[in-house]
Amino acid sequence: MIALGLEGSANKLGVGLIRHDMTTTPPTVTILSNLRHTYHPPPGEGFLPKDTAQHHRSHILELVKDAMAEANITPKDISVICFTKGPGMGGPLTSVATVARTLALMWNKELVGVNHCVGHIEMGRQITGAENPVVLYVSGGNTQVIAYAEKRYRIFGEALDIAVGNCLDRFARVLNLPNDPAPGYNIEQLAKKGTKLLDLPYTVKGMDVSFSGVLTYIETNAPALLASGEYTAADLCFSLQETVFAMLVETTERAMAHIGSKEVLIVGGVGCNKRLQEMMDQMASQRDGKVFATDERFCIDNGIMIAQAGILAYQTGYTTPLEKTWCTQRFRTDEVFVAWRE
Repeated sequence: MIALGLEGSANKLGVGLIRHDMTTTPPTVTILSNLRHTYHPPPGEGFLPKDTAQHHRSHILELVKDAMAEANITPKDISVICFTKGPGMGGPLTSVATVARTLALMWNKELVGVNHCVGHIEMGRQITGAENPVVLYVSGGNTQVIAYAEKRYRIFGEALDIAVGNCLDRFARVLNLPNDPAPGYNIEQLAKKGTKLLDLPYTVKGMDVSFSGVLTYIETNAPALLASGEYTAADLCFSLQETVFAMLVETTERAMAHIGSKEVLIVGGVGCNKRLQEMMDQMASQRDGKVFATDERFCIDNGIMIAQAGILAYQTGYTTPLEKTWCTQRFRTDEVFVAWRE
């Protein structure tokens, strides 16, 4: 059984092909291809939906062809076509979904619409082997602390305003850092050179977090702090990372205590950050626990995670009828019925 996965909820366009060998128990999983093409706006700017959608429309057919050539398969080998149904940016989502529908009609294949967040979780579980972890999902558009219970991924806590990745990205614009390979990555590299910690607003409300206050504070004060020479850009990146990551570690630890888990799985683009992984590992070690994380191939948005989540749903008999293949910018993780897990 082979699934084609198409991801395009933000500025990353991903195409992936995954094979599940159903003759073994559990099925043997093989990644056949995992290609990605990223839209990079100029430094100091974010990516607009219309420009991102145009990027996806311009590159997706070539990416599908390249992925199939790398996997050495033809359309007749594909069992199901999976696409991101949401959440995400409207224009990019619909551009990719249109291609998924077209290919399904051309090749007479079933469709499966996938929740982007569940795709991250299932790919993380597959790659790391984590059994029943508390999941910290951190990206440019989402920040959630999640645990599985009774056929759903339950959200224990989340960002009340902007996501942690959006907070980091927007501060990168203040410093005019490049968007290539990613603004958050460039903040991470600069933060390694920081030595002076600036006291920033720390906002944890129960299991939820808020990043708009800390962002407003550092955006407002950065010009004067830099001009005075009291702090460097590296110091400010270091301070912002330490503060927002501490908030995430606190809420994740509380979720671990609540469900009695000793595993933490970090997924999403911000999950690539080595400092976040290090801070989480220090906390987990104190609880005799373990942190699971993946590298940029699987942390950052990709098509293979959509193929993985889609093929798991497809194996339970789930498909998305053509008339229901619309996309939604708001699609909560806990709305998905996880029929494939015990």
